[in-house]
Amino acid sequence: MSSEPDGLRKGSSRNDAPVATAEPASSSDGARVKPVDVLFKNLTRSAGLGLLVLIATIAAFLVLEATNALSVNTGNFLTTTEWFPNSSPPFFGVAALLFGTLLTAVIAMAIAVPVAVGIALFITVYAPRRLATPLAFIVDLLAAVPSVIFGLWGLIVLVPQMKGIQEFLTDYFGWIPLFATQNGVVGRSIFVASVVLAIMILPIVAALSREVFLQVPTAHKEAALALGATRWEMIRTAVLPYGRPGVVSASMLGLGRAMGETIAVALVLPASFGISWKIVSPAGNTIAANVANGFAEANSVGRGALIASGLVLFIVTMIVNMIARAIIARRREFSGAAA
Repeated sequence: MSSEPDGLRKGSSRNDAPVATAEPASSSDGARVKPVDVLFKNLTRSAGLGLLVLIATIAAFLVLEATNALSVNTGNFLTTTEWFPNSSPPFFGVAALLFGTLLTAVIAMAIAVPVAVGIALFITVYAPRRLATPLAFIVDLLAAVPSVIFGLWGLIVLVPQMKGIQEFLTDYFGWIPLFATQNGVVGRSIFVASVVLAIMILPIVAALSREVFLQVPTAHKEAALALGATRWEMIRTAVLPYGRPGVVSASMLGLGRAMGETIAVALVLPASFGISWKIVSPAGNTIAANVANGFAEANSVGRGALIASGLVLFIVTMIVNMIARAIIARRREFSGAAA
């Protein structure tokens, strides 16, 4: 009779033991969350929410400031090519400016992205270390050059030097609408502005692409070479598929820089209004360049019109970024990010 209560007491002691040890474990887990961790978490959360609030504030400012000008506009803001916001009555539209912005940015991307990716591949795959390190430093240094320097260089040096190239394109490829001109006159054109923008965004795309290519696992490259692939086949099968999302991200950053560039484009383009596919003719304008050229002499309605054009550029930039995120999300399976 006495052994049975002892057994019960032993069993109860065994059952009580895990319960007694569970409480210190939970308390020790709670003790791992230190005040510094909580503070850092709250700071990062505040930074993320603050960015959203900042974007919303900018959008609200643009909408409120543009409403008054758009309410007195006698033209269609989205389809009108003329720009007379300071006249009475105001008559202006963003069609020509938006066209010039997109055209210069697309041409600049077509020129810069292949060259930038080639530079990144040369630095990461082909160049020896003693050459790759200073070359990478030079590429990064180009990104720090102020835009006004590029603009002055483009106006003083590039415009006269590009005259021969533009005449060559007109003479031999004038049957293509892009290279046709009126009366054979060339000069400060969309093509020259696009070259300047391409040089400006090239170090950004090259630097980011280089960092992405450096993250390619060495085992992937060695496996391709071990299977008998040449250097180019290794790049095509191992490096480029892995780095494609990063190259897309870098290209979208370069596209945003090209669409929002102000001073360099304002110095190169003649600030004319009109929609024309003739990229070597001395004509063209962009939204950012028009803001720089017209803000000083604008009245209240003119400033509102410029802010309204800035709102259009803001929306276009947001759309481009969303498209880039969608492309990157679809390409995640080609990279190690999905693993």
